[in-house]
Amino acid sequence: MGAMARKEFSPHNDHHPHWHREHNGEHRYPVAIVVFIVILLQSILPDELSISYQSYISGLELLLLLLLIVVAPRRIHNHHLPQRLLSLGLTAVMTLSNTASAIKLIQHLVTGSATDGNSLLLSGATIWLTNIVIFALWFWEFDRGGPGSRAQALVRYPDFLFPQMQDHQLAQVHWHPNFFDYLYISFTNASAFSPTDVLPLTRWAKMLMLFQSVTSLLTVGLVVARAVNILQ
Repeated sequence: MGAMARKEFSPHNDHHPHWHREHNGEHRYPVAIVVFIVILLQSILPDELSISYQSYISGLELLLLLLLIVVAPRRIHNHHLPQRLLSLGLTAVMTLSNTASAIKLIQHLVTGSATDGNSLLLSGATIWLTNIVIFALWFWEFDRGGPGSRAQALVRYPDFLFPQMQDHQLAQVHWHPNFFDYLYISFTNASAFSPTDVLPLTRWAKMLMLFQSVTSLLTVGLVVARAVNILQ
């Protein structure tokens, strides 16, 4: 019995690193719910902070999300190219929409055309939170080729190094990062402007985190400064 138990937990004792082990795919619905909330937040932004035809863009985002749910309604078990292209396309559209809103917000702040402090804080918080989710999606999509590729352990080297991947005593045998872990990376990077416990290893991961830190710093700094000035 003891020998069988040792054999069962042997994945932590062999020479294969954590990211070379296959695991069950992630559920689609938690990610879909978060994406739906972001689409809703983008659709209710003031007209002066939205790009033209925002309602059509939100409709396109919703359509892509529904197609993803149809293609992969439950778990993302493997690397599926059509599904990955749909997911990347949805993230790209969301990124363009939120980037345009952030640029318009900064323009309003720099020119001093924003006069309502409460509305400014609310819009700034909405854009900032949306930005966190969007970068979490990029991290989730690119790390080791995406959720399907991670489930199949297709990529040789990791892009993000989690503490649980270094020390098997910190997690269960079949632990693997899911979308919430990437959302945590995005939130800490947007609020602390630097990595915390998860290390970016590849250049794209470092550049993406650098870009997020810069945009978050600009958004938070300018919004808070302008809002305090208006409210005084």
